[in-house]
Amino acid sequence: MFHRLREDIASVLERDPAARSFFEVLTCYPGIHALALHRMAHACWSSGFLWLGRFISAIGRVLTGIEIHPGATMGRRVFIDHGMGVVIGETAVVGDDCTIYQGVTLGGTSLYRGTKRHPTLGKGVVIGAGAKVLGGFEVGDGAKVGSNAVVVKPVPAGATAVGNPARVIEAKAPAVDDEKTRRAEQAGFTAYGVTRDLEDPMARAVTALVDHALDSDRRIECLLNKLARAGVRLDDDALEEMADQSHVDLDKISRIVD
Repeated sequence: MFHRLREDIASVLERDPAARSFFEVLTCYPGIHALALHRMAHACWSSGFLWLGRFISAIGRVLTGIEIHPGATMGRRVFIDHGMGVVIGETAVVGDDCTIYQGVTLGGTSLYRGTKRHPTLGKGVVIGAGAKVLGGFEVGDGAKVGSNAVVVKPVPAGATAVGNPARVIEAKAPAVDDEKTRRAEQAGFTAYGVTRDLEDPMARAVTALVDHALDSDRRIECLLNKLARAGVRLDDDALEEMADQSHVDLDKISRIVD
């Protein structure tokens, strides 16, 4: 038990720049307290002392603001940062080295007992503040869920899920100069699940469509010029109709994308 506690505190010191000492983390971090109480509650639950497990879990919720069902499975070196409002359901599985921020819900969408109702987080998953992961599916190793995302389907390993409902983006951040940040990202950790220079997939799709439309306009104009040079001319009414149909309001589209 004490070895696990030392591991948890070391993981906090590694991932939280605000943590200054072993004693500070031990005494002032509710995520550490919640995990310690959960281990006791989980041991009672696994041994068949269901009421006692729930009672210890309820005490942990009152003391820390973090609710972890005693039936949930928590891995090693899990870091619950700030923690207020975190809810982790009965059949949830949280892998090693995961990071969970405040306001996160690992919830279930089924009302049937005995089924896998809550999500499974792989190793090194980062769940941003306020995110909701709902359902008995898997979030792959090293995946990231952006703040306030609502995830209702599996997330592949190494991918990032953003938005409501969450859309999956598979992207890598560019190289950085800061050595500590580089080491953290090489280990798969990004604070709050935020990856630099990560575009929303809808914005990227709209931008690609606008670029395609503009390229098509240029090609049509080139064809019309070549036809004119060859002595083939369209009447004025046809040209005006084509211009009206091909007009793209770039300012309006830019406002939508932004």
